[in-house]
Amino acid sequence: MGMDVVFSAGGTDITIREMRTDDYDEVCELWRKTQGMCLSNADRKENIQKFLARNSGLSLVCCHGNKIVGVVLCGHDGRRGHLYHVAVAEEYRGKGIGRKLVEICLGKLRAEGIDKCHIFVYPGNDIGNAFWKSAGWEKRDDIYVYSKSV
Repeated sequence: MGMDVVFSAGGTDITIREMRTDDYDEVCELWRKTQGMCLSNADRKENIQKFLARNSGLSLVCCHGNKIVGVVLCGHDGRRGHLYHVAVAEEYRGKGIGRKLVEICLGKLRAEGIDKCHIFVYPGNDIGNAFWKSAGWEKRDDIYVYSKSV
């Protein structure tokens, strides 16, 4: 992206820019306040710094003035894109911010040759599941996700 994207969200000028490591504390606070969001050791500052470095320029924050009101972590493994921890502050929801963040990320993934993107959403995250469904994402029932600590 390189340059900031400014757009009007419900009559409010919003700026979207690349996420920086120094955004971590404010972003983490937004994640903590987001219902349905689950954080783990993988979300410690040093791990997010590694993620941002490995996926340079793909993750975004949305700002109203100097306040971060939206965030998306975006990356890929060379084959498939992945979005993580998409969040918009409650008082800013319904203004198209989440959709704009996702739209920009998908464009960035396409530019890197990625043609499919996944997001993991907990079944009990009603707000998140409603958002992804309304945004035209397909809920898959044909695969299971297995995890193991290493």
